[in-house]
Formats: sequence, C-alpha cells, structure tokens
Amino acid sequence: MKIFTDSGCDLPKSYYEEHNIELLPLRVGLNNKDYDDVIAIDSKQIYDAIRQGARPKTSQVSPELFLKHFENLAKNEEEGIYIALSSELSGTYNTAVMIRNQVLEQYPSLKLAIIDSKCISLGFGLVVEEAVRLRSTGTSLEEIATTITALALQMEHIFTVEDLDYLAKGGRLSKTSAFLGGLLSIKPILNVEDGKLVPIEKSRGRKKAIARMLELMQERGGNFSEKIVGISHSDDVDLANDVKASIQERFSPKAIQVTMIGSAIGSHVGPGTIAIFFTNKSYQA
Repeated sequence: MKIFTDSGCDLPKSYYEEHNIELLPLRVGLNNKDYDDVIAIDSKQIYDAIRQGARPKTSQVSPELFLKHFENLAKNEEEGIYIALSSELSGTYNTAVMIRNQVLEQYPSLKLAIIDSKCISLGFGLVVEEAVRLRSTGTSLEEIATTITALALQMEHIFTVEDLDYLAKGGRLSKTSAFLGGLLSIKPILNVEDGKLVPIEKSRGRKKAIARMLELMQERGGNFSEKIVGISHSDDVDLANDVKASIQERFSPKAIQVTMIGSAIGSHVGPGTIAIFFTNKSYQA
C-alpha cells in the first residue's frame, strides 16, 4: 500500500525515506524562484530570509505531480492513501480529489483514499505516522482511512506566534486581529478548529503564553501517560527544548517528538512560533 502525504506535515526529510512514504512537496517562492519544499529548500533558509526582510510565498502541490503519482498507482494496480494538509489552509486536498476523479475516468479500478486531515504541521505529522504504523501491521486501506480520520478530528493544535503579521499577510488570519495583537504587544494563543486557524486567547509576553498553553494541555488532554506529544518550532531549538522539559515534568507522556516547522508552513507563521500537538480527552486509541 502506498502512503502519500504533502510537506505540510513537517516530518523530517529522513522520515519519508525510511518509511517508504511518497512525499508530495508544497512549493515555496523566494526571491523570484520557486522551490519544492523539503526537496529543494529547507526551513532554515526561509527563516533567515524572513529575518532579512523577505516575504516568501507558497503554493499547493502541482496537479501534474498528483497526476503522475495517481496514474502510476493505477497502472501498477496498487492501492494507496493520500493524507492532505487541511483544506481550509490549502487547495491541495481539493486538487488531489479533482485529479483522482480525472484518473478514475481512464482507470476505473483505481483504489485511492484521500483524507482531509484538517490538521497542520506536526499535528498532521502525527496522523501520518499513525497511518505508517497501521500499514506495518497489515491493516486494510479502509480501516486505516477510518482510524486516521477519527484521530485527525481529535488532534489538538495549540500554538503561539511571535508576530501575527505573517499570518495576516498570508491570508490565514484577519488583519484586524493581527493589528490589535501587535499594537498591544500581545502574544496570541491560537488553535485549529475544523481545519481553520482560530485565535482563542491573548497573553502578555511569551512566558505567560506558554504557561497558558500548558494549562490548556491539561484541560484538553487529560491523562498523557499513553499519548504522544508533538512540539514544532520555527527556528528556536532552545525554546522547544524548554517546552519539552516542562511537558515531560508536568505530564510524563508516552513520548515527545520535536521538529522544526517546515518551509511552507514557516513562510506563514514566521520565526519564533512554538506549537504543541496531542489528542484530546475524547480520543480512544
């Protein structure tokens, strides 16, 4: 079974190679050049460029790439699953569905599930990892699709950004919210609701914002002894490690994964973002 995903899941490049995942890169435009995320540009380059005043742009996975992979899947009579970045934040999911329907006209036996994760960054990555784990146990395509859809719906995303202006200029947040946040030197706490980025609270200063994020973890996650917690950051390893230590001390989760936010997502959130991902109390593994 083929597992496809896009680079919005912010897993390390080595993970795709080691676990036989077909990576479909989002594209990043920087200084009048377009790059395939992960493959041709890394997030450190993006953050350095942003600090120097650049405003990178992003675009979805190319239709041609979807067509190539989906036709190959059909020709080889294999089955597959594509797990996509939230359709509320990218047109990639809808393009994939369109291309699948196009391929089905020529290859009616194509067996391909397409999942709108409604997730982003490592919250999305944890969903992909579960699909990989299930495939390794011989789970059927239908059961994998059902299981990871349920997982994605219960995935919590709690994060704070250094500057709301990046999200506003990228169209991911209202300009009014960004203006007020910057004007008052407030660090917003945001989450993802039905695939959309939603500000939920405001804190004065990063320290208070992170403390509140941990309180929200407790409220929403409950017992963490069997949970995997994800942490992603935009080029601030020391901050990520401090948050990891606090989570370990307070919650003692089954595991904690830390990754850097990739080029495509990083182009919109900018440097200084820290995010925490975990399943909520409702999720039953």
